[in-house]
Amino acid sequence: MSNQQLVNFLNQELSNFTVMYVKLHRYHWFVQGKHFFQLHSLFENLYNEMAEDLDKIAERVLTIGGKPLATMSKYLEETTLVEAQADDKEKEIMEQLIKDYEQIVREINETGRNLAEEQQDQPTVDLLNDLQGRFEKHLWMFRAYLAYE
Repeated sequence: MSNQQLVNFLNQELSNFTVMYVKLHRYHWFVQGKHFFQLHSLFENLYNEMAEDLDKIAERVLTIGGKPLATMSKYLEETTLVEAQADDKEKEIMEQLIKDYEQIVREINETGRNLAEEQQDQPTVDLLNDLQGRFEKHLWMFRAYLAYE
């Protein structure tokens, strides 16, 4: 398959998004502190968004002739992110989310978009651009939150 590198990249991101989905649930369940209600709701919104995004990525892999990863062991093997810790404090959670979202944006910029463009795969370019735009907005908001800590 001539687009195997792109399929591999999308599977890596599928792994990252699955780890983020679980991580955001964990943060949703374990967050404590003066911003509990705001963050509890935020994390729920983010994991719902992540669920939709990981489905889009998996369907894109299928659309371009690949097979999406579909086991936790493969996700953990392929992810470039780290799992969450239940005892993270608000500030640590937000700092970790910044690292994670920056990592995904960096991978899109440094690898994903180039692979999709080499394949002249405009729908995948569009998907990656959409993800990047939303994630950059999240990053702006996470950083703004930390500015007041």
